[in-house]
Amino acid sequence: MLTSLPLLMIEAPVRAALLEDLGRAGDLTTDAIVPAGLRAETALVARQAGIVAGLDAAALAFRLVDPAIEMVVERPDGSRVTPGDRIATIAGPARGMLTAERVALNFLGHLSGVASATATLVDAVRGHKARICCTRKTMPGLRALQKYAVRAGGGVNHRFGLDDAVLIKDNHVAAAGGVGAAIRAARAGIGHLVKIEIEIDRLDQLDEALAGRADAVLLDNMGPDMLAEAVRRIGGRAIAEASGRITPATAPAIAASGVDLISAGWLTHSAQVLDIGLDWRDGAATRAAA
Repeated sequence: MLTSLPLLMIEAPVRAALLEDLGRAGDLTTDAIVPAGLRAETALVARQAGIVAGLDAAALAFRLVDPAIEMVVERPDGSRVTPGDRIATIAGPARGMLTAERVALNFLGHLSGVASATATLVDAVRGHKARICCTRKTMPGLRALQKYAVRAGGGVNHRFGLDDAVLIKDNHVAAAGGVGAAIRAARAGIGHLVKIEIEIDRLDQLDEALAGRADAVLLDNMGPDMLAEAVRRIGGRAIAEASGRITPATAPAIAASGVDLISAGWLTHSAQVLDIGLDWRDGAATRAAA
């Protein structure tokens, strides 16, 4: 079940985006053209097929500009939509609605794009045990939201930051003087609840990683045959994660190797925005009584 993020985790980036947009003088266009008392009804409508994510951020953008704006969700986060599907209806003061429109759509389109990209990989590996996982390759300030969008698309999350797990990368190995030395140093410096993952790109490093009792092994840029051999050698003693240039075309063969996780940075740093529009509903605009 997809759980929404607490409002406290969403408010800072949404508020910052609105302040950036409003600048020093507010919405000059809307304030000059739209009567102060005009009320309207609009709809968020999908222009492309994909997975919805980010409705709480969109709703908050409207509400921060004008608390009188109300949004009724018809297709919640995690829903699959096709072109023309109505995702939500929005009603309230027209000025606030139009002022918040771009920020709301920026969050909704981007996060739905992340969810949709994730779903393409999830669909590609269906039937295998491998789960699709994100990375720390996120946009500054948006990590919690982007990782939420990955979950909305059917994926799972890797570590959220440098402080919730140990991931020993190739440069750490080089600095420590080897795989075993890096694992020993990490284990000596962490608490008993912190897990250790180590990145390797050659099979000759694997025995040392397993001897060091790594909790997970990141098998970087390995082909399906090498991955299958790595999984065989691991034999369930550690979580096997595949990474490196994963695409919907390559994911099925990688999943068939038997890995537990497939991680892809592009899900968050390069996902294409899902096209969602805010449609004005003709005849729904009214002027407030004088």
